[in-house]
Amino acid sequence: MSDRVTILGVDFFPGTAQEAVSKVLSGGLLVAPSGPGLAGSLIEDPAYAQALESADVVLPDSGLMILLWNSLARRKSPRLDRVSGLEFLECFLKDPEARLRLADSFWVMPSEKEKQSNLQWLSADLQLNIPEASTYVAPMYPGSGPVEDVKLLESVQSSQPAVVFLNIGGGVQERIGHYLQQNLDPCPAIICCGAAIAFLAGGQARIPAWADRCKLGWLLRCLHKPSSFIPRYWKAKSLVPLLLRYRDRRPPILKPTSQS
Repeated sequence: MSDRVTILGVDFFPGTAQEAVSKVLSGGLLVAPSGPGLAGSLIEDPAYAQALESADVVLPDSGLMILLWNSLARRKSPRLDRVSGLEFLECFLKDPEARLRLADSFWVMPSEKEKQSNLQWLSADLQLNIPEASTYVAPMYPGSGPVEDVKLLESVQSSQPAVVFLNIGGGVQERIGHYLQQNLDPCPAIICCGAAIAFLAGGQARIPAWADRCKLGWLLRCLHKPSSFIPRYWKAKSLVPLLLRYRDRRPPILKPTSQS
């Protein structure tokens, strides 16, 4: 089996969730780009594209991308099985070796409210009590371009964790993960699973395992908060012409339109 499957110039990890856990435990950046991210940010934001390019593990999280890629695959072309960020996180939290690292972990949360909800779930379900010094509530990062957060970097350097969990929005977490990857030596495991922990902790719509396997997580999120997620997932439709045209090649970055 190949150690990667290149789609739109991005090298996706072709293994199982368990194999991804084993690989990232040695350190490095793991990302799980969404369909909207691949359809939009990949061709609009060079910093996002660079983050995916430099990642050590890129999970094939997008169900739409997997369906399109496998339907377009020619004879002897590599096919790909989906590994969602949620599946990966559940596998990570159950893995005996990974669980030993959880006592030495650092958690970046999107808000104080979600921080409290997630920490309560970690304590109740995993008997994992995360100290305050090992948490960080992310500020509002810019929507595109390189990201720097010196305060976060200093906090991680001070804690020296084995694992850093970035539980913030897609399109942002990959860029801040890349920033940490480039500035931490040695580099811990940096895991970009976005809202996956919120699915488990109840901060967002719960996604049963069967729904995740059937690639229906997007639908449950849309039903839970239609005003937020329907416009987001509607953008993923651009993935269809991108894959039809470029397949394994990296699409060019779109030049911003000039304002008159």
